Amino acid sequence: MTKLADKVAVVTGASRGIGAAIAKSFAAEGAAVVVNYASRKADADAVVDAITRTGGKAIAVGADVSKADEVTTLVEAAITAFGRLDVLVNNAGIYEMSPIEAVTEDQYRRVFDVNVLGVLLATQAAAEYIGEGGCVINISSNITSGLWPKLAIYAGSKGAVDIITGVLANELGPRKIRVNCINPGLVETEGSEAGLSSGFQEQIIAQTPLGRAGRTDDIAALAVFLASDDARWLTGEKLLATGGLR
Repeated sequence: MTKLADKVAVVTGASRGIGAAIAKSFAAEGAAVVVNYASRKADADAVVDAITRTGGKAIAVGADVSKADEVTTLVEAAITAFGRLDVLVNNAGIYEMSPIEAVTEDQYRRVFDVNVLGVLLATQAAAEYIGEGGCVINISSNITSGLWPKLAIYAGSKGAVDIITGVLANELGPRKIRVNCINPGLVETEGSEAGLSSGFQEQIIAQTPLGRAGRTDDIAALAVFLASDDARWLTGEKLLATGGLR
C-alpha cells in the first residue's frame, strides 16, 4: 500500500532539485501533487510529465511565494484540481553567499522575502484548507548549526524557518496539523553546483562521516516519511539530514 494514497500536496519551488524530487516521490506514493514554480515553467512541466507518464496525478502552477495573492492562487489551484489539501512542503528558497562587507538591503529583502515570508504566506493560505491529520514540511538547512562564513543572510533566514516551525507546530497542533522541518546538509543539485565552489563542496564532504554529498532522493524520502501516517506523533521537529556532519 502506498504511503500517501489519496493525499493532495503542494510543493513550492518544485521545478528542480529537492522540490522536484519530493514532488515525484510524493506522486509515486499515491499523492496528487501541485508542482509550484516561480520562473522555470518548462522544468515544472517536465516534472509533471514525469509524474503523469507513470500514472500519477500532478499539475504545474506558477506563483511567487513572497506575494500573498499569488500564494492564494496556488493553494486554490490545488483545491480546484483535486478537491482538498493535506500536505504543504515549503521548499522554495534562495541561496546566496556574501561576505558581510558586500551585504545589501536588496539582497536581504530578496532572500528573506522568499525564504521566510514565503513560508509564512504559504502556510497561512494552506492552513485554511488542511484538515486534521494534515501537515506542513519546511525545508531548512544545516547551515543553522554549521555557521559557515559568508552566509549571514541565508543562515539567518533558515534560522527563522527553524523557529517558525516550532511556533507553528504549537499554533496548529490543536487543529491536529503537524509542522516539521528537514535541515539538509550539502545536496547535489543544480543550485549547489552553481552556488558553491568545488573546493568548498570537497571540504564539506571531507568532514561528513558518510563520505558523500546528499542526493535529492535522500531528502525526498524523509519528506515522504513526514507526510505519512508513520510520522503521526512528530511535530515541531528538526530533522538533520547531513550524513552525520555536525
